[in-house]
Amino acid sequence: MQPSPAEIARTMASGRLPGMAHVACRPGPHAVRHATDPMGRILLLATGSDLLDGALRPVAGTDDTAVVLEVADVPPVAGSPTHGRVWVSGWVGPLDGAPARMAALDFADVHACPDLLDVGRGATMYRMEVAEVRLERCGVAIDVDPDEYAAAEPDPIGAIESELLVDLADHHRAEMTAFIRRQLRDAGHRSLAGDPQVVRMDRYGFVVALGPHGPRARLAFPAPVRDRAELARLLHPVLCRRCAPPAAA
Repeated sequence: MQPSPAEIARTMASGRLPGMAHVACRPGPHAVRHATDPMGRILLLATGSDLLDGALRPVAGTDDTAVVLEVADVPPVAGSPTHGRVWVSGWVGPLDGAPARMAALDFADVHACPDLLDVGRGATMYRMEVAEVRLERCGVAIDVDPDEYAAAEPDPIGAIESELLVDLADHHRAEMTAFIRRQLRDAGHRSLAGDPQVVRMDRYGFVVALGPHGPRARLAFPAPVRDRAELARLLHPVLCRRCAPPAAA
């Protein structure tokens, strides 16, 4: 079990990674502050002094502007494989009144930046109605159905993946190495060139590098985890073997 292309795209576009906006028929691209609302629509925050604000403003006689948001994955630790790059395109329009305030609250769930307090008074919230989603991985472009993208949930582990991998490597390397070796032996891997290392993590499990230059394998959790607390409960018997209940005779 592993994330679908729609889940990967939804997670990457959620606003935790830097994004660039390509605005149709305008100079650019522009670095953007962005997030997504619960429906997966892209929210863009701009102030009156931003070049982005001028680029996003609809021309006279129109209500919106064609924009492509580009987000490249940032591997969480050295040696981690990349998820690639996602392109989300659609039509962007400015919000005001109650919709702008609701969008600002959704944005604050990802980025609680001070400019949100100025929405409607020098700062503008824009929202994209998503038309197309494309995920590029290892040189292969995958078209993601916009409805599947909207229905997907951002991975709850994505925002803390780097922190978790660093903690496992710094404080639980021996326990994780022993656990991974047991799992790999049970899966038929009899020899490893060096210690295996967890290089990516998501709600479905681990991606493990089998040695410095070896292949990678996926170790799945029994079920997708919902949050950090559930992940901690799942890993506790692995990281604290002395705390695990004794095996039945």
